[in-house]
Amino acid sequence: MQNATAMISELRASIQAGCQWLAGVQVSAANPIRPGEIGHHHEEWTGAVRGEYSSVEKQWRFFCPLWHTGQAVRAWVMASRQGAGDWTAQARSGADFLLKNQREDGLILAYEDHPDKVNTSAILEGLSGLFALADFSDDRRYESAALKAVDWVADHAFQPGEGLFSDLYDPVDERFIPRGYLVKGRPLADDAIFFEAYRRTGGKRYLEIALAVLERLLRDERPAGNWIDYPPCMPHLDRIHPRHAFWWGRPFLTAFKVTGEGRYFAAFKRAMEWYRHALRTDGGLFRDTSQHGNTASFRHTTSASACAALMFMDYWRETGDESIMAPLANALRFCLSMQIRETREPRLKGAVIESVMNPQGTDHAPIVIRDLGTIFLVQAACEFIAAFGQAPD
Repeated sequence: MQNATAMISELRASIQAGCQWLAGVQVSAANPIRPGEIGHHHEEWTGAVRGEYSSVEKQWRFFCPLWHTGQAVRAWVMASRQGAGDWTAQARSGADFLLKNQREDGLILAYEDHPDKVNTSAILEGLSGLFALADFSDDRRYESAALKAVDWVADHAFQPGEGLFSDLYDPVDERFIPRGYLVKGRPLADDAIFFEAYRRTGGKRYLEIALAVLERLLRDERPAGNWIDYPPCMPHLDRIHPRHAFWWGRPFLTAFKVTGEGRYFAAFKRAMEWYRHALRTDGGLFRDTSQHGNTASFRHTTSASACAALMFMDYWRETGDESIMAPLANALRFCLSMQIRETREPRLKGAVIESVMNPQGTDHAPIVIRDLGTIFLVQAACEFIAAFGQAPD
């Protein structure tokens, strides 16, 4: 890639600033929970990453801290591997937050849309950080905990013959709760976690579940490269969630590498192309994107641009297709432009602006700081450096 050296230098600085910001919003003895922040029923919060900050309300709040923190752990590990600081202590603290919220039977209490109900997707999305830290630190406790969680999901949430997972669990009543808009479940492929469990253990059951889910996704794909008929998309409003094709489309590349079946790579490419089409000319991407690429004028989603960059890099590594380089550079540059470098609020330095909201006729600066923008920029920056540069000795 042209000018890769200059971009790598900028990305290294971005990684360090982003990781520092994430460390600054992590719950610790020196940085405890404050009144009004908690929105979930976790009993132990040490190590959790605060999720969202409103510039208008000047207020922090948590949203789905289990999987957000799990992804932050992954980002810290990736940054440490690239020599962009040593973030091992922060990664361990975040991973321990997950372990402290795991029951003996393996269930991780990953609350999301409801303060006391577990989302299956939120369990799966938090596990890649545990696997990454286990490999980086050689502390197998984290791998064991992740595999135990995968087994709980396989035993309790997976619906054989359907390729779906039940997705809203009441840990007190010990049952899944149907949703009004979601009767059967969702085909969750998030982070290719079942493929990862298969790679680590050789357990054929994990592979069978992973492939069954992808077959369901192939059956229900609409539009090409995406799945508008499943939440968190809103088909009645023609709105596609900006990270949907990342969570459910990227694992098709893993399936291709495991099985050699070209139809899986074709599905991955369609998901990647969805991002190429949805990306705006400056590399930005909007939360409410229609099937035809139409958008609103506000509510950017910087984390989605970072996810698009990750998909583009996957595609380039697999094909060497240079046509993806321009969209990749645009996506990363947009993310960098949304990272706060100068601020009157020191606690926001290094954070990535996730969304610019409608000001509704006021003179407020209606930006939303969300940990995911920073987390996925760090991950994408680390993968770019791994692909186009050399990590320091």
